[in-house]
Amino acid sequence: MSTQYRVQNPVTNEVIETFDFATDADVEAALGKATTAFREWSARPISERAAIAARVGELFKERKDELARIAGEEMGKLYSEAVEEAEFSGDIIGYYAEHGEEFTKDQEIPTFSDGTAAIRRLPIGPLLGIMPWNFPYYQIARFAGPNLVLGNTIILKDAEICPRSALAVQKIMDDAGVPEGVYTNLFASHEQVSTIIADSRIQGVSLTGSERAGSIVGAQAGENLKKAVLELGGSDPYVLLDTDDVAAAAKLAWDTRMYNTGQACNSNKRMIVMEDIYDEFVAELEKLAAAAVQTTPDKEVEGGYSALSSREAAEKLRDQLDRAVESGADLRVGGELSERGAYISPAVITDIPVGSDIYYEEFFGPVAAVFKVSSDEEALDLANNTQFGLGGTVFSQDTERAAAISRRLECGMANVNTPAGEGQELPFGGIKRSGFGRELGPLGMDEFVNKQLYYVEK
Repeated sequence: MSTQYRVQNPVTNEVIETFDFATDADVEAALGKATTAFREWSARPISERAAIAARVGELFKERKDELARIAGEEMGKLYSEAVEEAEFSGDIIGYYAEHGEEFTKDQEIPTFSDGTAAIRRLPIGPLLGIMPWNFPYYQIARFAGPNLVLGNTIILKDAEICPRSALAVQKIMDDAGVPEGVYTNLFASHEQVSTIIADSRIQGVSLTGSERAGSIVGAQAGENLKKAVLELGGSDPYVLLDTDDVAAAAKLAWDTRMYNTGQACNSNKRMIVMEDIYDEFVAELEKLAAAAVQTTPDKEVEGGYSALSSREAAEKLRDQLDRAVESGADLRVGGELSERGAYISPAVITDIPVGSDIYYEEFFGPVAAVFKVSSDEEALDLANNTQFGLGGTVFSQDTERAAAISRRLECGMANVNTPAGEGQELPFGGIKRSGFGRELGPLGMDEFVNKQLYYVEK
Protein backbone atom coordinates (compact mmCIF):
# COMPACT_ATOMS: atom_id res chain seq x y z
CA MET A 1 0.00 0.00 0.00
CA SER A 2 1.21 3.49 -0.74
CA THR A 3 2.17 5.78 2.11
CA GLN A 4 0.68 8.89 0.56
CA TYR A 5 -1.77 10.20 -1.97
CA ARG A 6 0.37 11.30 -4.88
CA VAL A 7 0.35 12.63 -8.42
CA GLN A 8 2.61 10.24 -10.32
CA ASN A 9 2.61 11.02 -14.02
CA PRO A 10 2.28 7.65 -15.81
CA VAL A 11 3.97 9.02 -18.92
CA THR A 12 7.27 9.41 -17.04
CA ASN A 13 6.57 7.61 -13.73
CA GLU A 14 7.70 10.82 -12.00
CA VAL A 15 6.10 11.68 -8.66
CA ILE A 16 5.07 15.33 -9.02
CA GLU A 17 3.24 16.03 -5.78
CA THR A 18 2.31 14.17 -2.62
CA PHE A 19 -0.48 14.64 -0.10
CA ASP A 20 -0.55 13.30 3.44
CA PHE A 21 -3.23 10.95 4.61
CA ALA A 22 -5.99 12.47 6.70
CA THR A 23 -5.41 12.43 10.43
CA ASP A 24 -7.82 10.65 12.74
CA ALA A 25 -8.96 14.11 13.83
CA ASP A 26 -9.75 14.92 10.19
CA VAL A 27 -11.84 11.75 9.94
CA GLU A 28 -13.78 12.58 13.09
CA ALA A 29 -14.35 16.14 11.89
CA ALA A 30 -15.66 14.88 8.53
CA LEU A 31 -18.05 12.47 10.24
CA GLY A 32 -19.27 15.16 12.61
CA LYS A 33 -19.82 17.73 9.86
CA ALA A 34 -21.59 15.24 7.60
CA THR A 35 -23.93 14.31 10.43
CA THR A 36 -24.69 17.89 11.41
CA ALA A 37 -25.10 18.99 7.79
CA PHE A 38 -27.51 16.14 7.07
CA ARG A 39 -30.09 17.51 9.47
CA GLU A 40 -30.20 20.88 7.71
CA TRP A 41 -29.63 19.66 4.15
CA SER A 42 -32.29 16.94 4.26
CA ALA A 43 -34.82 19.41 5.72
CA ARG A 44 -34.51 21.79 2.76
CA PRO A 45 -37.06 21.58 -0.05
CA ILE A 46 -35.76 19.29 -2.78
CA SER A 47 -36.04 22.21 -5.20
CA GLU A 48 -33.32 24.06 -3.26
CA ARG A 49 -31.01 21.06 -3.24
CA ALA A 50 -31.66 20.54 -6.95
CA ALA A 51 -30.80 24.14 -7.76
CA ILE A 52 -27.42 23.81 -6.08
CA ALA A 53 -26.81 20.45 -7.78
CA ALA A 54 -27.65 22.03 -11.12
CA ARG A 55 -24.89 24.56 -10.55
CA VAL A 56 -22.49 21.73 -9.70
CA GLY A 57 -23.28 20.18 -13.07
CA GLU A 58 -22.73 23.47 -14.86
CA LEU A 59 -19.32 23.91 -13.23
CA PHE A 60 -18.18 20.47 -14.38
CA LYS A 61 -18.79 21.63 -17.92
CA GLU A 62 -17.35 25.11 -17.47
CA ARG A 63 -14.13 23.66 -16.02
CA LYS A 64 -13.79 20.75 -18.44
CA ASP A 65 -10.43 21.89 -19.81
CA GLU A 66 -8.87 22.19 -16.37
CA LEU A 67 -10.35 18.85 -15.30
CA ALA A 68 -9.03 17.19 -18.47
CA ARG A 69 -5.50 18.42 -17.89
CA ILE A 70 -5.56 17.08 -14.33
CA ALA A 71 -6.82 13.65 -15.41
CA GLY A 72 -4.16 13.41 -18.10
CA GLU A 73 -1.36 14.12 -15.67
CA GLU A 74 -2.68 11.86 -12.94
CA MET A 75 -3.82 8.74 -14.78
CA GLY A 76 -2.92 9.25 -18.45
CA LYS A 77 -6.36 9.90 -19.93
CA LEU A 78 -6.37 11.39 -23.41
CA TYR A 79 -7.47 15.02 -23.40
CA SER A 80 -10.53 14.59 -25.62
CA GLU A 81 -11.77 11.65 -23.56
CA ALA A 82 -11.28 13.59 -20.33
CA VAL A 83 -13.21 16.58 -21.69
CA GLU A 84 -15.99 14.22 -22.72
CA GLU A 85 -15.98 12.70 -19.23
CA ALA A 86 -16.27 16.09 -17.53
CA GLU A 87 -19.17 17.05 -19.81
CA PHE A 88 -20.93 13.75 -19.15
CA SER A 89 -20.45 14.25 -15.41
CA GLY A 90 -22.20 17.59 -15.71
CA ASP A 91 -25.04 15.96 -17.64
CA ILE A 92 -25.46 13.29 -14.95
CA ILE A 93 -25.72 15.74 -12.10
CA GLY A 94 -27.99 18.01 -14.14
CA TYR A 95 -30.23 15.01 -14.86
CA TYR A 96 -30.85 14.41 -11.17
CA ALA A 97 -31.31 18.11 -10.52
CA GLU A 98 -34.01 18.15 -13.19
CA HIS A 99 -35.74 14.85 -12.40
CA GLY A 100 -35.02 14.27 -8.71
CA GLU A 101 -38.37 15.55 -7.49
CA GLU A 102 -40.17 13.26 -9.91
CA PHE A 103 -38.09 10.24 -8.89
CA THR A 104 -38.76 10.77 -5.18
CA LYS A 105 -42.45 11.66 -5.24
CA ASP A 106 -44.76 9.70 -2.96
CA GLN A 107 -45.99 6.41 -4.41
CA GLU A 108 -49.58 5.74 -3.45
CA ILE A 109 -50.51 2.15 -2.58
CA PRO A 110 -54.07 0.87 -2.83
CA THR A 111 -55.08 -0.46 0.59
CA PHE A 112 -57.89 -2.73 1.73
CA SER A 113 -58.35 -0.68 4.91
CA ASP A 114 -60.18 2.58 5.41
CA GLY A 115 -56.91 4.55 5.46
CA THR A 116 -54.53 5.84 2.82
CA ALA A 117 -51.06 4.48 2.22
CA ALA A 118 -48.00 5.64 0.33
CA ILE A 119 -44.29 4.97 0.04
CA ARG A 120 -42.14 7.99 0.78
CA ARG A 121 -38.61 8.11 -0.57
CA LEU A 122 -36.50 9.83 2.06
CA PRO A 123 -32.74 10.31 2.54
CA ILE A 124 -31.04 8.04 5.07
CA GLY A 125 -28.04 10.08 6.22
CA PRO A 126 -24.28 10.38 5.71
CA LEU A 127 -22.76 8.07 3.09
CA LEU A 128 -19.23 6.99 2.26
CA GLY A 129 -18.21 6.88 -1.39
CA ILE A 130 -15.02 5.00 -2.39
CA MET A 131 -14.16 5.87 -5.95
CA PRO A 132 -11.58 4.62 -8.50
CA TRP A 133 -9.07 6.39 -10.72
CA ASN A 134 -10.16 5.28 -14.20
CA PHE A 135 -12.99 7.83 -14.51
CA PRO A 136 -12.14 10.35 -11.80
CA TYR A 137 -15.13 12.63 -12.47
CA TYR A 138 -17.82 10.38 -13.90
CA GLN A 139 -17.61 7.90 -11.04
CA ILE A 140 -18.10 10.65 -8.46
CA ALA A 141 -20.90 12.29 -10.45
CA ARG A 142 -23.03 9.18 -10.69
CA PHE A 143 -22.76 8.59 -6.93
CA ALA A 144 -22.95 12.19 -5.73
CA GLY A 145 -25.58 13.50 -8.16
CA PRO A 146 -28.62 11.53 -6.98
CA ASN A 147 -27.63 11.54 -3.33
CA LEU A 148 -27.05 15.28 -3.09
CA VAL A 149 -30.48 15.93 -4.60
CA LEU A 150 -32.07 13.27 -2.41
CA GLY A 151 -30.70 14.94 0.73
CA ASN A 152 -27.96 12.55 1.84
CA THR A 153 -24.52 13.88 2.76
CA ILE A 154 -21.28 12.45 1.39
CA ILE A 155 -17.76 11.66 2.54
CA LEU A 156 -15.74 10.90 -0.58
CA LYS A 157 -12.60 8.77 -0.47
CA ASP A 158 -10.96 8.95 -3.88
CA ALA A 159 -8.21 6.80 -5.37
CA GLU A 160 -4.75 7.51 -4.06
CA ILE A 161 -3.35 8.36 -7.50
CA CYS A 162 -5.81 11.14 -8.33
CA PRO A 163 -5.76 13.64 -5.46
CA ARG A 164 -5.80 16.73 -7.68
CA SER A 165 -8.98 15.63 -9.44
CA ALA A 166 -10.52 14.92 -6.02
CA LEU A 167 -9.65 18.44 -4.87
CA ALA A 168 -10.97 19.91 -8.12
CA VAL A 169 -14.33 18.23 -7.50
CA GLN A 170 -14.38 19.54 -3.93
CA LYS A 171 -13.74 23.04 -5.30
CA ILE A 172 -16.66 22.64 -7.71
CA MET A 173 -18.93 21.62 -4.85
CA ASP A 174 -17.82 24.55 -2.71
CA ASP A 175 -18.11 27.10 -5.51
CA ALA A 176 -21.58 25.82 -6.44
CA GLY A 177 -22.82 26.54 -2.94
CA VAL A 178 -22.89 23.01 -1.51
CA PRO A 179 -22.89 23.65 2.27
CA GLU A 180 -19.95 22.60 4.42
CA GLY A 181 -20.28 18.99 5.48
CA VAL A 182 -22.66 18.03 2.69
CA TYR A 183 -19.76 16.90 0.47
CA THR A 184 -16.35 16.29 2.03
CA ASN A 185 -13.31 14.96 0.19
CA LEU A 186 -11.13 12.97 2.58
CA PHE A 187 -7.68 11.52 1.85
CA ALA A 188 -8.41 8.50 4.04
CA SER A 189 -6.21 5.46 4.49
CA HIS A 190 -7.56 1.93 4.14
CA GLU A 191 -7.65 1.59 7.92
CA GLN A 192 -9.59 4.84 8.23
CA VAL A 193 -12.07 3.63 5.62
CA SER A 194 -12.79 0.65 7.85
CA THR A 195 -13.29 3.00 10.79
CA ILE A 196 -15.71 5.16 8.80
CA ILE A 197 -17.77 2.17 7.62
CA ALA A 198 -18.05 0.95 11.22
CA ASP A 199 -19.09 4.35 12.56
CA SER A 200 -22.77 4.45 13.54
CA ARG A 201 -23.22 7.82 11.84
CA ILE A 202 -22.54 6.37 8.38
CA GLN A 203 -25.65 4.83 6.83
CA GLY A 204 -24.29 3.38 3.61
CA VAL A 205 -21.24 2.86 1.43
CA SER A 206 -20.77 2.83 -2.34
CA LEU A 207 -17.63 1.43 -3.93
CA THR A 208 -16.54 1.26 -7.53
CA GLY A 209 -13.34 -0.71 -7.87
CA SER A 210 -11.75 -4.11 -8.02
CA GLU A 211 -13.33 -7.41 -7.10
CA ARG A 212 -10.91 -7.68 -4.18
CA ALA A 213 -11.76 -4.24 -2.82
CA GLY A 214 -15.45 -4.97 -3.23
CA SER A 215 -15.26 -8.17 -1.22
CA ILE A 216 -13.48 -6.37 1.62
CA VAL A 217 -15.82 -3.38 1.71
CA GLY A 218 -18.90 -5.56 1.24
CA ALA A 219 -17.84 -7.70 4.19
CA GLN A 220 -17.25 -4.64 6.37
CA ALA A 221 -20.59 -3.15 5.37
CA GLY A 222 -22.36 -6.40 6.14
CA GLU A 223 -20.65 -6.80 9.49
CA ASN A 224 -21.83 -3.31 10.44
CA LEU A 225 -25.31 -3.71 8.92
CA LYS A 226 -24.81 -0.95 6.35
CA LYS A 227 -26.40 -0.70 2.93
CA ALA A 228 -23.79 -1.13 0.18
CA VAL A 229 -23.64 -0.63 -3.59
CA LEU A 230 -20.72 -2.35 -5.31
CA GLU A 231 -19.68 -1.84 -8.94
CA LEU A 232 -16.75 -4.16 -9.55
CA GLY A 233 -14.94 -5.75 -12.44
CA GLY A 234 -16.20 -7.17 -15.68
CA SER A 235 -15.30 -9.53 -18.49
CA ASP A 236 -18.00 -8.44 -20.86
CA PRO A 237 -18.78 -10.60 -23.90
CA TYR A 238 -18.97 -8.87 -27.28
CA VAL A 239 -20.66 -11.35 -29.60
CA LEU A 240 -20.43 -10.87 -33.37
CA LEU A 241 -22.74 -13.31 -35.15
CA ASP A 242 -22.53 -11.83 -38.64
CA THR A 243 -21.79 -8.62 -40.50
CA ASP A 244 -21.71 -7.36 -44.06
CA ASP A 245 -18.55 -5.33 -43.32
CA VAL A 246 -15.97 -7.16 -41.26
CA ALA A 247 -13.45 -4.32 -41.36
CA ALA A 248 -15.98 -1.84 -39.99
CA ALA A 249 -17.09 -4.31 -37.33
CA ALA A 250 -13.49 -4.85 -36.27
CA LYS A 251 -12.83 -1.10 -36.15
CA LEU A 252 -15.86 -0.54 -33.89
CA ALA A 253 -14.82 -3.41 -31.62
CA TRP A 254 -11.24 -2.11 -31.49
CA ASP A 255 -12.16 1.50 -30.77
CA THR A 256 -14.51 0.33 -28.03
CA ARG A 257 -11.80 -1.80 -26.45
CA MET A 258 -9.16 0.93 -26.64
CA TYR A 259 -11.33 3.63 -25.03
CA ASN A 260 -9.63 4.94 -21.88
CA THR A 261 -6.66 2.75 -22.89
CA GLY A 262 -8.80 -0.30 -22.17
CA GLN A 263 -9.37 0.68 -18.56
CA ALA A 264 -13.17 0.51 -18.32
CA CYS A 265 -15.16 -1.98 -16.27
CA ASN A 266 -17.73 -2.55 -19.02
CA SER A 267 -15.31 -2.71 -21.92
CA ASN A 268 -15.62 -5.54 -24.46
CA LYS A 269 -13.05 -7.79 -22.81
CA ARG A 270 -14.01 -10.99 -24.67
CA MET A 271 -14.77 -10.74 -28.39
CA ILE A 272 -16.72 -13.84 -29.44
CA VAL A 273 -16.82 -14.14 -33.23
CA MET A 274 -18.52 -16.61 -35.56
CA GLU A 275 -16.05 -18.86 -37.38
CA ASP A 276 -16.90 -17.77 -40.93
CA ILE A 277 -15.74 -14.19 -40.25
CA TYR A 278 -13.25 -14.91 -37.46
CA ASP A 279 -10.01 -14.98 -39.47
CA GLU A 280 -10.76 -11.74 -41.32
CA PHE A 281 -11.89 -10.07 -38.08
CA VAL A 282 -8.68 -11.01 -36.25
CA ALA A 283 -6.55 -9.90 -39.20
CA GLU A 284 -8.23 -6.49 -39.12
CA LEU A 285 -7.58 -6.18 -35.38
CA GLU A 286 -3.94 -7.07 -35.94
CA LYS A 287 -3.63 -4.25 -38.50
CA LEU A 288 -5.14 -1.76 -36.08
CA ALA A 289 -2.89 -2.90 -33.25
CA ALA A 290 0.23 -2.78 -35.40
CA ALA A 291 -0.63 0.77 -36.48
CA ALA A 292 -1.10 2.02 -32.92
CA VAL A 293 1.17 4.92 -31.96
CA GLN A 294 2.39 5.77 -28.48
CA THR A 295 1.40 9.28 -27.50
CA THR A 296 0.71 11.51 -24.52
CA PRO A 297 -2.60 12.88 -23.18
CA ASP A 298 -2.03 16.31 -24.67
CA LYS A 299 -0.82 15.15 -28.09
CA GLU A 300 -3.54 13.02 -29.62
CA VAL A 301 -2.95 11.36 -32.97
CA GLU A 302 -4.92 8.90 -35.10
CA GLY A 303 -4.47 5.46 -33.58
CA GLY A 304 -2.66 6.93 -30.59
CA TYR A 305 -2.62 5.22 -27.22
CA SER A 306 -1.73 6.72 -23.88
CA ALA A 307 -0.09 5.31 -20.79
CA LEU A 308 -1.95 3.11 -18.36
CA SER A 309 -2.73 4.57 -14.94
CA SER A 310 0.53 3.42 -13.37
CA ARG A 311 3.67 1.43 -13.98
CA GLU A 312 2.31 -1.19 -11.59
CA ALA A 313 -0.83 -1.58 -13.72
CA ALA A 314 1.23 -1.97 -16.89
CA GLU A 315 3.49 -4.58 -15.31
CA LYS A 316 0.47 -6.53 -14.03
CA LEU A 317 -1.07 -6.58 -17.50
CA ARG A 318 2.17 -7.78 -19.06
CA ASP A 319 2.33 -10.57 -16.47
CA GLN A 320 -1.22 -11.60 -17.39
CA LEU A 321 -0.26 -11.79 -21.06
CA ASP A 322 2.76 -13.90 -20.20
CA ARG A 323 0.62 -16.30 -18.19
CA ALA A 324 -1.92 -16.49 -21.00
CA VAL A 325 0.82 -17.43 -23.49
CA GLU A 326 2.18 -20.00 -21.03
CA SER A 327 -1.29 -21.54 -20.87
CA GLY A 328 -1.39 -21.91 -24.67
CA ALA A 329 -2.73 -18.59 -25.95
CA ASP A 330 -1.41 -16.90 -29.08
CA LEU A 331 -0.28 -13.29 -28.56
CA ARG A 332 -0.61 -12.14 -32.16
CA VAL A 333 0.68 -8.59 -31.80
CA GLY A 334 1.49 -5.99 -29.16
CA GLY A 335 1.81 -6.30 -25.42
CA GLU A 336 5.24 -4.65 -25.32
CA LEU A 337 6.00 -2.98 -21.99
CA SER A 338 7.81 0.35 -22.20
CA GLU A 339 11.13 0.84 -20.44
CA ARG A 340 9.89 4.13 -19.02
CA GLY A 341 6.49 5.13 -17.81
CA ALA A 342 3.33 2.98 -17.89
CA TYR A 343 2.90 2.17 -21.58
CA ILE A 344 1.97 -1.22 -22.95
CA SER A 345 1.34 -1.51 -26.66
CA PRO A 346 -2.20 -2.53 -27.69
CA ALA A 347 -2.40 -6.29 -28.06
CA VAL A 348 -4.46 -8.92 -29.85
CA ILE A 349 -4.54 -12.34 -28.20
CA THR A 350 -6.40 -15.46 -29.30
CA ASP A 351 -6.80 -19.09 -28.23
CA ILE A 352 -6.85 -18.44 -24.48
CA PRO A 353 -7.87 -21.86 -23.15
CA VAL A 354 -11.45 -21.63 -21.95
CA GLY A 355 -11.62 -22.74 -18.34
CA SER A 356 -8.01 -21.87 -17.53
CA ASP A 357 -7.22 -19.60 -14.59
CA ILE A 358 -6.17 -16.74 -16.87
CA TYR A 359 -9.37 -17.04 -18.91
CA TYR A 360 -11.37 -15.97 -15.87
CA GLU A 361 -9.22 -12.91 -15.13
CA GLU A 362 -10.07 -9.37 -16.25
CA PHE A 363 -7.56 -7.75 -18.63
CA PHE A 364 -7.71 -4.10 -17.51
CA GLY A 365 -5.88 -2.46 -20.36
CA PRO A 366 -5.52 -2.38 -24.17
CA VAL A 367 -5.92 -6.09 -24.89
CA ALA A 368 -8.37 -7.52 -27.43
CA ALA A 369 -9.03 -11.16 -26.56
CA VAL A 370 -10.83 -13.00 -29.37
CA PHE A 371 -12.63 -16.36 -29.34
CA LYS A 372 -14.00 -18.42 -32.25
CA VAL A 373 -17.43 -20.08 -32.11
CA SER A 374 -19.47 -22.07 -34.60
CA SER A 375 -23.06 -21.63 -33.42
CA ASP A 376 -25.34 -19.23 -31.58
CA GLU A 377 -25.63 -21.65 -28.68
CA GLU A 378 -21.85 -21.97 -28.39
CA ALA A 379 -21.56 -18.18 -28.44
CA LEU A 380 -24.10 -17.90 -25.62
CA ASP A 381 -22.43 -20.60 -23.53
CA LEU A 382 -19.05 -18.89 -23.89
CA ALA A 383 -20.53 -15.45 -23.17
CA ASN A 384 -21.96 -16.69 -19.87
CA ASN A 385 -18.82 -18.66 -18.93
CA THR A 386 -17.50 -15.97 -16.60
CA GLN A 387 -17.59 -15.17 -12.92
CA PHE A 388 -18.52 -11.58 -13.80
CA GLY A 389 -21.86 -10.23 -14.97
CA LEU A 390 -21.61 -6.54 -15.78
CA GLY A 391 -22.54 -6.01 -19.43
CA GLY A 392 -22.70 -7.82 -22.73
CA THR A 393 -23.64 -7.13 -26.33
CA VAL A 394 -24.66 -9.11 -29.39
CA PHE A 395 -24.32 -7.96 -33.01
CA SER A 396 -26.20 -9.34 -35.99
CA GLN A 397 -27.87 -8.04 -39.13
CA ASP A 398 -30.85 -10.05 -37.89
CA THR A 399 -31.88 -8.01 -34.84
CA GLU A 400 -34.17 -10.70 -33.45
CA ARG A 401 -31.39 -13.28 -33.71
CA ALA A 402 -29.15 -11.04 -31.62
CA ALA A 403 -31.97 -10.21 -29.22
CA ALA A 404 -32.67 -13.89 -28.63
CA ILE A 405 -29.13 -14.34 -27.31
CA SER A 406 -29.10 -11.05 -25.42
CA ARG A 407 -32.19 -12.10 -23.45
CA ARG A 408 -30.20 -15.04 -22.06
CA LEU A 409 -27.03 -13.14 -21.18
CA GLU A 410 -26.21 -13.36 -17.47
CA CYS A 411 -25.40 -9.71 -16.92
CA GLY A 412 -26.82 -6.45 -15.64
CA MET A 413 -26.75 -4.62 -18.99
CA ALA A 414 -27.60 -6.42 -22.24
CA ASN A 415 -27.17 -4.60 -25.55
CA VAL A 416 -28.00 -5.35 -29.17
CA ASN A 417 -26.09 -3.89 -32.12
CA THR A 418 -24.25 -1.31 -30.03
CA PRO A 419 -21.18 -1.65 -27.82
CA ALA A 420 -23.19 -0.30 -24.87
CA GLY A 421 -26.32 1.65 -24.12
CA GLU A 422 -24.92 4.66 -22.27
CA GLY A 423 -26.50 7.83 -20.95
CA GLN A 424 -27.37 9.54 -17.72
CA GLU A 425 -30.88 8.07 -17.96
CA LEU A 426 -29.75 4.43 -18.38
CA PRO A 427 -29.07 2.39 -15.21
CA PHE A 428 -25.57 0.92 -14.81
CA GLY A 429 -24.65 -2.14 -12.75
CA GLY A 430 -24.10 -5.87 -12.73
CA ILE A 431 -24.70 -9.25 -11.16
CA LYS A 432 -22.52 -12.16 -10.01
CA ARG A 433 -19.01 -11.00 -9.06
CA SER A 434 -19.52 -7.65 -10.80
CA GLY A 435 -21.35 -6.48 -7.70
CA PHE A 436 -24.85 -5.31 -6.90
CA GLY A 437 -26.95 -2.17 -6.94
CA ARG A 438 -27.52 0.31 -9.75
CA GLU A 439 -26.30 3.80 -10.59
CA LEU A 440 -27.63 6.28 -13.15
CA GLY A 441 -31.19 6.58 -14.39
CA PRO A 442 -34.19 6.44 -12.06
CA LEU A 443 -32.73 3.39 -10.30
CA GLY A 444 -29.66 5.41 -9.30
CA MET A 445 -31.82 7.46 -6.99
CA ASP A 446 -33.46 4.42 -5.43
CA GLU A 447 -30.50 2.92 -3.58
CA PHE A 448 -29.60 4.99 -0.50
CA VAL A 449 -33.20 5.83 0.29
CA ASN A 450 -35.65 5.09 3.08
CA LYS A 451 -38.71 3.67 1.34
CA GLN A 452 -40.89 4.64 4.23
CA LEU A 453 -44.47 3.44 4.56
CA TYR A 454 -46.74 6.40 5.31
CA TYR A 455 -50.19 5.31 6.47
CA VAL A 456 -53.03 7.52 7.65
CA GLU A 457 -56.17 6.05 9.20
CA LYS A 458 -59.35 7.81 8.15
